Amino acid sequence: MSYQLSAVVADVELLREQIADLDHAVLAALRQDFALLPVTPQLVEELTGALPDFHPEEPTAEQPFELVFSPALGALLDSWSRRGPVAYLEAEFAGGLGRQASAVWLGGRLSWGPRFDHTFTLPRGEWPINAALVRLGAEPGRWLDPFAELGLHLERNTAGWLAHGRRGLTADYWDELAEEWEERQFPADQQPERPGPVVDWGIL
Repeated sequence: MSYQLSAVVADVELLREQIADLDHAVLAALRQDFALLPVTPQLVEELTGALPDFHPEEPTAEQPFELVFSPALGALLDSWSRRGPVAYLEAEFAGGLGRQASAVWLGGRLSWGPRFDHTFTLPRGEWPINAALVRLGAEPGRWLDPFAELGLHLERNTAGWLAHGRRGLTADYWDELAEEWEERQFPADQQPERPGPVVDWGIL
């Protein structure tokens, strides 16, 4: 199975305020009062006045993002971060192999990163996306790591996140569906034992 992500993540009220007048911005709900803003070419053009550029080579530690950060796009994230931390996240996985990268803006400037990884030999908490989410204020919970705790595993690509946002789904939507199905299939005293909440990048 594959996984692709290109998105801005921040406090839901911060993002809602910044995109209120945009036609191509769709917010998808995450847990802990965060939201995800899928970064599409149409959104970048609306925000900056120009379509985005993409690096032709595969991302590396020296050039961690596929998306080219134009001066206008960087200035925009600088501006948003004056109201609170803002992260840009990228990931692409297929068949257990892939990459992820992240950066965090705070106080009107890039404050952390960019960070890139494709080997994942460091502890899970130091992977780029997890580390960025902690810097946004993500707190530990019942899930394996911040990525899963906020619900970033729920959709597998930009189209999925756009649909998630347009339908107004919560981050617990799929858990709620599973629970409803179990209640219909089994009597109350015969509910199956559900596995713990684990998300493994190796199967994305």
